[in-house]
Amino acid sequence: MTVPWGSYGHEELARQYSPSSRVPDMKAFLRQYATRSEEARRLLDVHTAVPYGPHPVQRFDYFPAERPGAPLHVFLHGGYWQELSRAESSFAAPDMVAAGAAFIAMGYGLAPEHSLPAITAMVGDGVRWLCRHAPQLANAPSPIHLSGFCAGAQLVVHTLADTGSWQREGLDPVTSVGSATLLSGVYDLEPLVDTYVNEPLGLDRRTARACSPLHALPVRMPPLVVARGENETEEYARQHREFVAWARSGGTEVTDLVVSGRHHFDLPLDLGKEGTELGTQVLRLMGLGQRRPAR
Repeated sequence: MTVPWGSYGHEELARQYSPSSRVPDMKAFLRQYATRSEEARRLLDVHTAVPYGPHPVQRFDYFPAERPGAPLHVFLHGGYWQELSRAESSFAAPDMVAAGAAFIAMGYGLAPEHSLPAITAMVGDGVRWLCRHAPQLANAPSPIHLSGFCAGAQLVVHTLADTGSWQREGLDPVTSVGSATLLSGVYDLEPLVDTYVNEPLGLDRRTARACSPLHALPVRMPPLVVARGENETEEYARQHREFVAWARSGGTEVTDLVVSGRHHFDLPLDLGKEGTELGTQVLRLMGLGQRRPAR
């Protein structure tokens, strides 16, 4: 069977899944994530290392909104399931709190200590835990809105599409989650099997397909913002297009954004900023900021 990425040689396929190939200095943006997150924890009211499960990595940092009942934005970091943590994931908290939302930077286990199926299960359990327990957090935020960046986008979609797990807990993702924002996501993991990305993950093709939303039957999910930077590789662009079509085929409302002047690493910095192309749409779905029609 012909696959869209099958014509790439080994080196080119690796480049296609190396977002850093489109920026002069990836580490500068990783430093920004860390510096801005540290500043957010210093300046804002924050409850750190709140447990959502028994494992030490099952923790989140919670930034309450100023008023009770505000929407809660839950962010899942990127890093190809093997890098970064909640420590670098609070950079959007000041913008979110200023806009009237509460914010959570959620931690989760990483490879190679944890397998990808274990990571996806951990995140799914955490999101559903929040759906049950968010009213018990300071200022009782509600409803929940999710976002995920790169690997985090896959984790968000996998969680929302896992209808069986939601049903077993008496929950429905469409009514339990207000919206989700997916940034520069990887929705088909099979191309990664033969690249450097897979060295810590150890995926075989069967497991890669099982963890890939694009290889599952589409289901209706809460309204989505699906965004990528204008300056991303052709494979990231293809995965974006194919995921938008997949989600819409399941009856999901999708706001499709290709953000001009942005690349893989600076796009997340706009997450909660009113007036930016991404931030405006994210806040709209959260019922905050100026209301503008979806695309």
